[in-house]
Amino acid sequence: MNNPALKIFLDEKSALYNCPDFIESDPVSVPHRFSKKEDIEISGFFAATIAWGQRAAIIRNAMKLMQMMDESPYDFVMHHSNRDLKWIAKFVHRTFNGSDCMYFIKSLRNIYTNYHGMEYAFAKGKNIGEKIHGFRKIFLSLPHLVRIQKHIADPMANSSAKRLCMYLRWMVRSDTTGVDFGIWKNIKPSELACPLDVHSGRVARALGLLGRNQNDWQAVTDLTEKLKSFDPEDPVKYDFALFGLGVNEKF
Repeated sequence: MNNPALKIFLDEKSALYNCPDFIESDPVSVPHRFSKKEDIEISGFFAATIAWGQRAAIIRNAMKLMQMMDESPYDFVMHHSNRDLKWIAKFVHRTFNGSDCMYFIKSLRNIYTNYHGMEYAFAKGKNIGEKIHGFRKIFLSLPHLVRIQKHIADPMANSSAKRLCMYLRWMVRSDTTGVDFGIWKNIKPSELACPLDVHSGRVARALGLLGRNQNDWQAVTDLTEKLKSFDPEDPVKYDFALFGLGVNEKF
């Protein structure tokens, strides 16, 4: 498939999957329950953080966590009591447990109190990899167990940071379909990196978009640069095509 034909193919698949019907069965459905900017940011961050395994289980557990936060995640983060955290201590999704969750809540309160919120915690850095790295330093700046670190990926350690790239897509991208929120303005869609996992990586290699075998940050960079040749202003819209082809069509 030559480049013009491939662009047409990817544009068609992106349009197919980037639609309101996509929301219900995807973790992005969790922040779509909210309208307040901070509630969207926090619920989206938790949903993205636990986004591995079966999507139904991810959504179910993320919804359960929002219920533990009284369906007001920002208010809970900012005003929770120690008694409230006893309920949070019981939360578990695969290897993300209650102690992890409690640290996340404390760190988020620190971010909203001292860094003007999540959007500004991602503000430092010349590129998206550096911005994620900068956020990670802020997020882990409170005393914490070593196990917490595995839940916040670091591109500077060559991690693909798939879940954080997905979270940033949700917060930054904006179009007429309404899947992504576009509530952050300090990062441009053109700066985003394409989320890369087993499914999207397999499809990208099959289509000749990616030559690197490892799903690491270098592969993310390579793939995103290739997608920018199709749409330099919004390369990450093709995440919908790669995801849909891999998960729904078993491409």
